[in-house]
Amino acid sequence: MRMNGLLGFPVKCMCRRSLKNKAAYQFLVQKSYTTLETHSQQQEVVIALGSNVGDRLSNFNEALRLMKKSGIQIIRHGCLYETAPAYVTDQPQFLNSAVRGVTSLGPHELLQQLKNIEKDMGRTAGIRYGPRPIDMDILFYGKFMIRSDTLTVPHERLWERPFVMAPLIDLLGLEIDNDTVASWHALSVNSCGLYESWKKLGGELLIGKEGLKRVLPVGNRLWDWSKQTSIMGILNLTPDSFSDGGIHQSVNSAVSHVRSMIMEGADIIDLGAQSTRPSATLISPQEELSRLLPVLEAVLAMPEMEGKLISVDTFYSDVAREAVKKGAHLVNDVSAGKLDSEMFKVVAELEVPYIAMHMRGDPSTMQNKENVQYKNVCKEIASELYSRVNEAETSGIPAWRMIIDPGIGFSKTTDHNVDILAGLPAIRDELAKNSLAVAHAPLLIGPSRKKFLGEICQRPVALERDPATVASVTAGILGGANIIRVHNVRDNRDAMKICDAILKRRYVS
Repeated sequence: MRMNGLLGFPVKCMCRRSLKNKAAYQFLVQKSYTTLETHSQQQEVVIALGSNVGDRLSNFNEALRLMKKSGIQIIRHGCLYETAPAYVTDQPQFLNSAVRGVTSLGPHELLQQLKNIEKDMGRTAGIRYGPRPIDMDILFYGKFMIRSDTLTVPHERLWERPFVMAPLIDLLGLEIDNDTVASWHALSVNSCGLYESWKKLGGELLIGKEGLKRVLPVGNRLWDWSKQTSIMGILNLTPDSFSDGGIHQSVNSAVSHVRSMIMEGADIIDLGAQSTRPSATLISPQEELSRLLPVLEAVLAMPEMEGKLISVDTFYSDVAREAVKKGAHLVNDVSAGKLDSEMFKVVAELEVPYIAMHMRGDPSTMQNKENVQYKNVCKEIASELYSRVNEAETSGIPAWRMIIDPGIGFSKTTDHNVDILAGLPAIRDELAKNSLAVAHAPLLIGPSRKKFLGEICQRPVALERDPATVASVTAGILGGANIIRVHNVRDNRDAMKICDAILKRRYVS
C-alpha cells in the first residue's frame, strides 16, 4: 500500500516536564462551572465530526455552516477520512474529520449548540454508536479538563479511536504553536503527548488500510489519492503558450486532443485559457471565458469523460465560478489566491477541490530578480504556501479539499527547480511544522517541457523535452508527488507505473 510517499513525520517527545509554560497545566476541575460558563473570553476548541446517513459530505458542509452561524469561528480542518463503523458494525461507513475553532461560548453552551445542530440536521435518539446524519463531539475546550454529568473533556473515548485521533493529529503542527495546544498534549493519556498516543494506536501506518482511508471529495466520489499516482493532461487554449500555443484553439482540435489524452491514460484534464508563461500579458476574465467555455462544454459532453475529472487553470474567481457551474470539478490557481482577492471566498462557496500553487508576483513579473531570491527554496516555498493555505482555510476552504503545488518553473531558476524535485519530502516536512493536514494533502508537480529541462539537456525546443520530462516526473513521484501535470500522457504514464510499482514494493518491504 502506497502511503503518500511517507511513513510518517518525525516527532519529538512532548513530555509534560519538558513543556515550558506551566499555565498549560492549570486545569479547571470542579462540579460548578459558573465561572467558566459566564466569562466571554474566547477559547480554542477541537470538535470531531462524523456522518454515515444520507449525503455525508453535504452533512459536513451544512454542519460547518451552522457552526459558524452559532458563533464558532473555524480556523483549521483535519483531513477527511472514510472509516469503518465502530462498536455497532452493521451500518454504513462513516466520514470523519475534526476542526479547530475559536468561540466565546462556555463549554456547556457549546455542547448545547452542537446538540441543536445535530437535531436540526435530523439526528434522533437511537442506538448508541448507531447511524446518524451528523455527530459532533467536543474533544478539547481551551486548557480545561471538564467533568460534569453531561460533558467530559477531553472526550473520554478519544484515546481508543483511530478515526478520531487521526483528524485530531491533523489539526496540529510538529511545532507547538501556543499554550493551549501544549495543554492538549499534557492532557493526553500518554505522558509524551498526543503524538505518542496516536503512534501507540498505530499512527500513520493505519492510514490506507481497510477501515481508515484518507480521501479527497471530488466530483461525485471520494478519491483515495494514495492508491496510485494520478495524471493530469494539459490542454492549453491559448495562442501563446510556450509548448503548444495555438494548436488546440478550435473546439474540434481540443476535443480530439482530449480524446487522445484519455485513451493514453489521463485521469484529469486541465483546461487553461490564460497563458502563464514567463512575461505573458494578462487577458481579462471575459476573454478567458470566451476561450474556455465552448471547449469545456464540448469536453463535458464526451462519452470518454465518464469517470474522469476536469480542472480549470485560472487565477480569476469569475472564471472559476462559471467553469464549475458548467461542470468543472477542480480549480487550479497558479497564484494561490494572490491575484484575485475573491478567489478563496468563491471556491469556498463552490465546495470543490482547490489546487494552490506557489508563485511570487504574476506571470509577467515572476522571473524578475527580486522574485527568484531564496536562501532555502524548499523551506521558503513551504512557508509561503502555508501562509496562503491558512488564509484559504479561514475563508472556508477545508484542508480536506486542498492540493499543494510547489510551482516548478514559477519564480524559480533552473537550480531552484532541481532543488524542488530533490526536496519534495523536505517541503512536506516543513509544512508539517505548522499543519499535519496540509502536509498530508495531495502534492502536484508540473515540470512538463519547461525551460529548466531545456537548459539542463540543451534542448531549446519545448517539444524535444519529453524524455527530460519523464526523468523529472520519475524523480517527483519517487519523492512523494501524487499528481503529475504533463503534456505527453502516454510516456509519462509508463514512468508513473514503474514508480508506483517501486513504491508499492518499498512499503511492502
